Amino acid sequence: MLIRVQEITKIYEVGIQKIEALAGVDLVMQRNEYAAIMGPSGSGKSTFMNILGCLDSPTGGTYYLNDQEVSNLSDDELARIRNKEIGFVFQTFNLLPRASALQNVELPLIYGGVSSEQRHRLAMEALEAVGLADRAVHRPSELSGGQRQRVAIARALVNRPSIILADEPTGNLDSRTGEEIMSIFREIHSAGNTIIIVTHEEYIAKHAKRIIRLLDGKIESDTGSQH
Repeated sequence: MLIRVQEITKIYEVGIQKIEALAGVDLVMQRNEYAAIMGPSGSGKSTFMNILGCLDSPTGGTYYLNDQEVSNLSDDELARIRNKEIGFVFQTFNLLPRASALQNVELPLIYGGVSSEQRHRLAMEALEAVGLADRAVHRPSELSGGQRQRVAIARALVNRPSIILADEPTGNLDSRTGEEIMSIFREIHSAGNTIIIVTHEEYIAKHAKRIIRLLDGKIESDTGSQH
């Protein structure tokens, strides 16, 4: 089992108001699952993704990732787990504008203390995996939106993480380019990776094998699960 979430709650305090973003979420996910998390605005899906991605800690409950409890770790420990276990793909690509595609992909390896020679080799392999080896020296401004997102996917893959976590990965792309990006995710999943996509688009969610729908901070439905 890769992910086990038990009774996860998240409460935000806004002034004197308390907002319950997650109201007791339970979830089990096996290795090599391909899941989409859906829900209307305010359903808790972004909060849930931030907790799964170790970007935020829950108010209550427990979260086990790879048999390690990560719900109560310090910020430094969470940063280490993020770098090692989780590959992120964002709607806005989050690439460094002055860095080449190759340098952008190398970033997680720099944080991980990998030697420059090995970084270069692993980053080129990741760019090859998304069909962009011939664009390695190009900067983001010289790439199309779809190519930028491919660079972001290569960066997410480069550390060989346990999970690829994608937040609205096709949100800034036209539908044809979006389909191309989803076909890359399909290949990544076929290669044995676990993928979690957060989306509000039904046609994007249909690419996943499992769809988890959130409503008012709780799981409303969970279809196609492998457990």
